[in-house]
Amino acid sequence: MRRNKSYFKTEPGAPAPLAVTVRRRLAFSEVDAMAVAWHGNYLRFFEAAHTELMQKIGLGFAVYAKYDIAAPVVQSHVDYFAPLMLDEEFTVRAELFWNDGARLDTAYTITGSDGTLRATGFTVQMFWGLKSREVLIFPPEPVAAMRERWCAGTLNV
Repeated sequence: MRRNKSYFKTEPGAPAPLAVTVRRRLAFSEVDAMAVAWHGNYLRFFEAAHTELMQKIGLGFAVYAKYDIAAPVVQSHVDYFAPLMLDEEFTVRAELFWNDGARLDTAYTITGSDGTLRATGFTVQMFWGLKSREVLIFPPEPVAAMRERWCAGTLNV
């Protein structure tokens, strides 16, 4: 079932989603024999935008390592609307939605060079201790600090 609505609810009073858009070109190694983007690569495209967003908000991998935390994907989903073709330029938009838990809810939109919607999707990541391997119930320190800046409107995204 394809969704045309948002994957995540925006709670009343919550800050607006944080978003970045990255531009890329579909490489030869990312297509099938018909020069169409292989369906499994869409999650990689999402990851490229997600990585850029996390860097901009101060939650890159170096921060995770410093605090001995990880945020594995526990749920992912892709809705496909139209294929990307070899050498086509496209954009991937990642939007991080507010929540109070120890998780990251990110929605994605892929748009082709002609402006048409090609795919949407989402990922949910849960935080856990890198050494303890225990799920964190409360947001870890760097996430809580980022959310304070988010609420204050001081994140430069």
